Amino acid sequence: MTSTELDFADERPPYLLAGVVALATLVLYVATLAPTAQFWDTPEYIAAAYVLGIPHPPGNPLFVILAHTWGLIPWMQHYAARINLMSAVMSAFTAGFWFLIGERWLRPVVPARWPRRATALAGAVLAATAFTVWNQSVVNEKVYTVSLLSIAMVLWLAVRWGDERSGSGRDHHLLVIVYLLALTATNHLMGLLVAPAVVVYVLYTDPHVFLSPKFLAWAAVAVGLGVSLWLFLLLRAPHFPAINEGEPTSWAALDSVLNRTQYAKPPVTQRQADFLSQMGMWWDYFCWQWGRDWAGGVQRALAALFGVLGLLGAWRHWKADRRSAMAMTALMVTLIPLLIFYLNFKYRFSLVQDSQPREVRERDYFFICSFAVWGLWVAMGLAAVMDWVQSALSARVTDPARRWGFATPVLLVALVPLAGNRIAASRAGEWLARDFAYDMLQSVDPYGILVTAGDNDTFPLWYAQEVEHIRQDVTVLNLSLANTDWYDRQLERRPLATFDSATAPAIWRTHSYPKPSGPVWHMSIAALDSIPPYYELQDKRAINIAGFNILLDPQRLGRPWLERADVMVLRAIQDQFGTRPIVFARTVAGYPDRFGLTANLVGQGMVRVLEPSPVVVSDTIQQSPELGLVNVPRSRELLEHVYHAHTAARYRPLGWIDVPSENIPATYAFIYQSLGAMLFATARPEAMKLLAEADSMVKNTTYGRAGGRP
Repeated sequence: MTSTELDFADERPPYLLAGVVALATLVLYVATLAPTAQFWDTPEYIAAAYVLGIPHPPGNPLFVILAHTWGLIPWMQHYAARINLMSAVMSAFTAGFWFLIGERWLRPVVPARWPRRATALAGAVLAATAFTVWNQSVVNEKVYTVSLLSIAMVLWLAVRWGDERSGSGRDHHLLVIVYLLALTATNHLMGLLVAPAVVVYVLYTDPHVFLSPKFLAWAAVAVGLGVSLWLFLLLRAPHFPAINEGEPTSWAALDSVLNRTQYAKPPVTQRQADFLSQMGMWWDYFCWQWGRDWAGGVQRALAALFGVLGLLGAWRHWKADRRSAMAMTALMVTLIPLLIFYLNFKYRFSLVQDSQPREVRERDYFFICSFAVWGLWVAMGLAAVMDWVQSALSARVTDPARRWGFATPVLLVALVPLAGNRIAASRAGEWLARDFAYDMLQSVDPYGILVTAGDNDTFPLWYAQEVEHIRQDVTVLNLSLANTDWYDRQLERRPLATFDSATAPAIWRTHSYPKPSGPVWHMSIAALDSIPPYYELQDKRAINIAGFNILLDPQRLGRPWLERADVMVLRAIQDQFGTRPIVFARTVAGYPDRFGLTANLVGQGMVRVLEPSPVVVSDTIQQSPELGLVNVPRSRELLEHVYHAHTAARYRPLGWIDVPSENIPATYAFIYQSLGAMLFATARPEAMKLLAEADSMVKNTTYGRAGGRP
């Protein structure tokens, strides 16, 4: 290093200020923290942490162990809030590391100490308040905040290693980096994305370290220790925890989980969308980061502003410090084009025609690291603008430190995301996912088998049952997962909990319910495993199952085959009807109707119950154009006295932000609207209340808001 570089390196890092930055960030996150589980993967991961289970591939053992341990400490009353707090703490510490990294890299750019630290603070604020970072930091939806922290820690350790003078103790930093990289891989492979930046940093500083046999031997030990955490999956799975996705009880099953075989994603050479469209998806999400509360035109203008500032910062970085600029560039190339190419997403959820393959939800969270790190380059860009300002003042102000001080108002630009994301990023007061799970489960007759569709009508139920112990007597049969052998085995093994009438609504306390015995399917595990993924269905045919005339019609099904999930549902009807209620969530839409069961289905709130014979309209059972046959008294009891209508109808200034999951609030609105219309002639006051609630619910969705949100 040159003498100037040594001077920069010798200055003590401002750890105390970094701690203040982290604490302030944590205060912001806690103020906007989700009070309970949310939709998508949040309830699955929280429930997996609670039962020390295995979430969906790749299993994330580091997260599960950390979250399970963290959740044992009563930081907050609600368990879900504790795990959400862990996510906030992880991201808050990350902000502190961004401050340290920014402050170190800004030393050759902003020589005045306090203006430099103010600029580093601006970078940390930008990194912490970018929409996706903020929104993901106030709820444990994914494991990515852990990965974000590991990336920031590794990058800071690389910076500290580069500042150390050569000596035997210097490479200890590198060994810690190697260990952290291996360890973070057991959380998610996202943590490894910082590795190219570290390699570039090391090669530029001292490439000989990679030739040291001693270092390489210890590095191998560090890698072995880090990745050994994968063995948790192999050790835990045979105990069959309540959440045991992929069921990695053997080395082959573990390999399948780690390689995410379940998702059958094509190789990167087989593009699911053209690369320019995939890059366009990233740009759309980049536009969200700086002012998600505001209109689309404002978002795009801010994206252009912060994009230009970031590119200006990259240019200034390269002029000031070639080593760190090369590392930062390697990181950004890895986090944006290379990651986009590797992920190989379909077209974006909201911007495709029906004929194009599209993602089931918005995928901005995969790029959380690029949005956070971009904040560092924006800070560099602001520093460049400050340099121009202080240079312009040189004729009138002789003191350089004062000139830099006069230029610091430029940094107020960093507060734009704080102002522009304060509504959209916040999850404070949002209880709908938890309350939806309660409402759905309490709609089901005791010991019912409830057929659900996917993540958002299933994972909240897992959370409610495993963490809050709500209606554990209900067996949830998910159509997506029922196509896998491991899931069907789990349902077959799962012991049936006893119905607790004391915690159930009044409608289920009218008489006693004998507890059924035996598993869901009257089959051996070997027989379950022998069921193929699908059965060809060339022609229309009818079969009789448990007295029902089931119609297998390729035209009605929309495909010339029966999926394994279809077989499992029909087999559940065959083996359990008359012993356990068979119930279909309204979120599966017309699924049971495709088998010719419409006449035997009666709605009660959010579910439809299979009856033994075609249902006749009566004083109790009425026909609705929207809902079909409805048990009106039971539905009224559920909607008026059990369901959390106020949660679904709660005013949300921007509506329902996550459009792909708005089918849940829309389902509430649909049911309340339809039942209100049914009661209008006979019970007008009650009907008007239901209709008013439905109106408030639908206003939160794109169905009730003109144009929706981008």
